[in-house]
Amino acid sequence: MAVNRTPVLKRCRSLDLDPVFLGYDKKSNRQKTHGNKKMSEYGLQLREKQKAKFIYGVLEKPFRNYYEKADRMKGMTGENLMVLLESRLDSVVFRMGFARTRKEARQIVDHKSVTVNGKVINIPSYQIKAGDVIAISEKAKSLQRFKDIVEVTGSRITPEWMDVDIEDLKGTIKNLPTRDMIDVPVDEMLIVELYSK
Repeated sequence: MAVNRTPVLKRCRSLDLDPVFLGYDKKSNRQKTHGNKKMSEYGLQLREKQKAKFIYGVLEKPFRNYYEKADRMKGMTGENLMVLLESRLDSVVFRMGFARTRKEARQIVDHKSVTVNGKVINIPSYQIKAGDVIAISEKAKSLQRFKDIVEVTGSRITPEWMDVDIEDLKGTIKNLPTRDMIDVPVDEMLIVELYSK
């Protein structure tokens, strides 16, 4: 699998993105860009796409598949795209506070530590539906790792579209999020413009 080894904070700076959206506490100490270069329309569209891909940890081909799926769905393509990305299993695990960062959430899913409706799922891109119950498996619950995670994420605000019992490491999806419930700084309209060329 392709792995981008560029340091996270460096990529955040290049995409003008706050690391907080990836689960990092550190505010990036942004250097002022010299002479603020004006970006072309294509440059802006490309940057938004790269930002979304980077936040959700999705490579180009799967990202394009998400776009095509969003385009076939009813409603606004851009909003559908954001909802599809936000309802990936690794993203939901991060939002529920069962991981400190999005990268860690992906790893936790990969290591078969997450169950959906009682069944172990180790596919980070697994699409969650309303009513699904996400939990950390019984075997993994006792690990020190999760005690440490809860210490860090316990005070995090849980999105309104899910119910979470952080002590029991279990949560339920009340309904899929709408775009205004997703606090990700991506202008999805620019991504739609980019792909519809």
